[in-house]
Amino acid sequence: MSKPYRIIISGGGTGGHIFPAISIANAIKARWNDAEILFVGAENRMEMERVPAAGYKIIGLPVAGFDRKNLFKNIPVVFKLLKSMHRAKKIINDFKPDIAIGVGGYASGPILKAAASEDVPTLLQEQNSYAGVTNKMLAKQASKICVAYEGMEKFFPKEKIVLTGNPTRQDLVVSDENRQKGYAFFQLDSNKKTILMLGGSLGARTLNESIVSAFPILGKADNLQIIWQCGKYYYNDMLQLKAEGKIPPNVYLFDFVSRMDYAYSVADLVISRAGAGSISEFCLLEKPVILVPSPNVAEDHQTKNAQALTSKNAAVMIADKDAPTQLFDIAIELINDEEKLKELSENISKMALRDSAEKIVDEIERIMIKQ
Repeated sequence: MSKPYRIIISGGGTGGHIFPAISIANAIKARWNDAEILFVGAENRMEMERVPAAGYKIIGLPVAGFDRKNLFKNIPVVFKLLKSMHRAKKIINDFKPDIAIGVGGYASGPILKAAASEDVPTLLQEQNSYAGVTNKMLAKQASKICVAYEGMEKFFPKEKIVLTGNPTRQDLVVSDENRQKGYAFFQLDSNKKTILMLGGSLGARTLNESIVSAFPILGKADNLQIIWQCGKYYYNDMLQLKAEGKIPPNVYLFDFVSRMDYAYSVADLVISRAGAGSISEFCLLEKPVILVPSPNVAEDHQTKNAQALTSKNAAVMIADKDAPTQLFDIAIELINDEEKLKELSENISKMALRDSAEKIVDEIERIMIKQ
C-alpha cells in the first residue's frame, strides 16, 4: 500500500489568495482522503485565522512585503526574509512533501524556493491577469503554472502554462431557494431591486466614501435597497453615521457578510473591487458587476483584471478617482436597465472557467506520478 501524499500549500495575505488555496486543499482531500496537507503563510496575516477555521494546519513565517516607496523600511524586511528562508528549509526537511503549491503572496516565496532546492516539485497558481512578483520569480523552477487568463505566456514559459481558472469557494450557490432565504436573512423587500456592494473583508475606503456621498439620492430611490459590506476597518465609523441617523433605511450595513450564497442570490447588481478571486465568482454566478479597481495593488493588476472583462462587454469599470462622484449615478441607471443587466450577465458567464480546483488537482497528480 502506497503512503499518503504529503502536500504543502503556501501563500496568502488576502482573501484573494486564501480562498483559492483552501479550495485546492478541499479538492485534494476529495480525491485523496488520507492526504496530509500543511499550509505555510505569513505570521499575523489573515490566513493564520482562516486556514485553521477551514480545518487545516498552518505554520507562519515572519516574512513581510517590500516597501517600494521607502527603501530604508526594507532593512528589517530583509532580516525577516532570511529568517523565513531558514525556517522554510526546516519545514521542508521535517514535513518531506511530495509537492509544494504556491498561490501567490510573499509567504509562498521562501517555502517554494526551499522546496525547489531540495528537489521537491512545485506548482504555481496565478490568479491575476497580470502576474505577481513572487510567482514570476518562482516560475523558472516550477513544474506547472495554473492560470486564470489567456495570454500569460508574456510572464511565464509557455510550455508550463495550464489554463484552469481560479478556484472559488465551493459553498457559493445562487438559487431561488437561497434568494428567498436571503430576503429573510438580510430583512429585505423582495419587490425591490438589490445592489450588493463588497469592499472585501477589510473594506475599501473609496467604495465607502462613494456610498456615503450618495446617501441623499439613495434615500429617494424607493425601488432600491443596498447590502453594504463596509469592512471591519471602517465599521465603527459607519456605525457612528448610523447612530446619527445619516444612513438611509434602504441601506443595510454589515462589517462582513457571512452568507455570501444568500447575498449573491438576492443581488441584481454587484459593486466590487476587481480582485481575481471575486471576478471568478462573478463569472461563475453570472452576476452583472461594476468594478472599481483598487489603485493600491502591485502593478495595478486589478485594473488589468477589470479590463479583461470590459473588453468583452462583461462588466462596467469605474476608476477609483471617479467613484465618489459617479459610482451610484451609474449604478442606479444600470440597475433600472433590464436589457443591459441581461447582456452583462450573459457575457460574464461566457468567461467562467468551471471545476478549476479539480483541474489543478489533475495537474498536481500528474506531477506527483512522475516522481
